[in-house]
Amino acid sequence: MSYPLLGKSVLVTGGAKRVGRGIALALAQAGAEVAITFRTSRAEAGQTASEIESLGRRALTIECDVRSELSVRAAVAAAHERFGRLDLVVNNAAVFESTQFDSLTIEQWDAVFETNTRGPFLVARESLPHLRAAQGRIVNIGSLGGIHAWASHAHYCASKAALHSLTQAMAKAFAPEVSVNCVAPGWIEFDSAATQAAHFAAKTPMRRNGSVEDVAQTVLFFASGPHFVTGQILVVDGGLGLS
Repeated sequence: MSYPLLGKSVLVTGGAKRVGRGIALALAQAGAEVAITFRTSRAEAGQTASEIESLGRRALTIECDVRSELSVRAAVAAAHERFGRLDLVVNNAAVFESTQFDSLTIEQWDAVFETNTRGPFLVARESLPHLRAAQGRIVNIGSLGGIHAWASHAHYCASKAALHSLTQAMAKAFAPEVSVNCVAPGWIEFDSAATQAAHFAAKTPMRRNGSVEDVAQTVLFFASGPHFVTGQILVVDGGLGLS
C-alpha cells in the first residue's frame, strides 16, 4: 500500500463528521497524522479520532470556533505543538442553510459568511508560517453553489463564491512555498431516501449523486499531487453543473 502522506501532519477543520470525517480518514489512510477541529460535535470528534488511531496514525481533537481569531490561533498552535510540523490545512468547516431571498436577514447573511469565508481566511493566515516552513498546502472546500448560484441559498452561494476567489488570492500571495486549491462538491448524498436525492441523481450525467469518498479522494489529489498545481477550483459534481 502506498502512503504518500507518510511523515506529514494535517489539520482538518470541521473534521468530526460527514465530509470532514471522510477527508480526515482518507488523509490518515494515506499516512498522515491528523488533527481535527470541532465546535459542538465533541462525541463525533472523539469517534473519528479513534478511527484515525486504528489506522496507526496519531490523532488530535481540538475544540475551535473558526469565526474567532483567538480560537483559531490556539487550534493551529495546538496542532503544530502535537505533531511538530504542519504540512496541510483543509478548510472544511462550513454552514449550509436554505432561505428564500426575500426573507433573508442580515444576521443569517453574516453568520454564514463568518464561518464559510472568514473562517478559512483566519485558519490560512494563522497556519501560513508553519506551511511555508514545510512547503505545505491548503485545500479549501468550496461548492458548486459558488459557481452556479441557487436562488434559495443566496448567502451560502455568495460565501462559497468568495471562498473560491479567496483561494486564488491565497495561491498568488502564498506562492511559491505553499500551494492553495479548492474542491467544489456538487450534491453529496448522505441519505438516499431524502426527497432531493433522486431529483439530483436524475439530473446528473453520471446518474448518481456524489459521495463523501469522491470529495475525500479529490482532496487527497491536491494533498499529494504536484505542488506546482495551485489556484485551481476543481468541481466534483458528476457533471451536474453542466445541466
